[in-house]
Amino acid sequence: MRVCVFCGSRSGDSPIYAETAHILGTLLAVRGHGLVYGGGNIGLMGLIADAALDAGGEVIGVIPQHLLEREVAHANLTQLHVVDSMHTRKALMADLSDLFVAAPGGFGTLDELCEILTWAQLGLHHKPCGLLNVAGYFDPLLAMFDQATREGFLSAPHRQLIISDEDPIRLLDRLAAGVTTGSETA
Repeated sequence: MRVCVFCGSRSGDSPIYAETAHILGTLLAVRGHGLVYGGGNIGLMGLIADAALDAGGEVIGVIPQHLLEREVAHANLTQLHVVDSMHTRKALMADLSDLFVAAPGGFGTLDELCEILTWAQLGLHHKPCGLLNVAGYFDPLLAMFDQATREGFLSAPHRQLIISDEDPIRLLDRLAAGVTTGSETA
């Protein structure tokens, strides 16, 4: 199984983000799950990739040509795909993955997460989607999703497309159960 992780090209200000990224990367490798991610060696992206590689895991990066130097592509990956655009990046990451996890990050992370959720809502994939809600980082976003549901912009079943947990082990267990059962929710 391959897990696509969307996360920041920065590490954030609190050490808990880096610590959790290291745990997630190590956990993926120890469980025999491949990591698919944005291909950079900086920020949380680099930390997760390094942890997975250090634990003997498969790590596949997908990076657009225009970000190759800006995000400083990771040089030691199992595979690195250099693509022509952000759109191609997201599509290839989705194709290579069995489930999705968003860890803390900025606009890029939110863009990737919302696009993959939209694709699930439209039935373009049936892969589980999760938020690694480190230190409540995604609480405001989850509140926004709840508000959208209350106000009739998001159906209750579509709200359930996103699974959230602060613990990487529990989150992966819940998401993997969705892969095992063929369900898009866990």
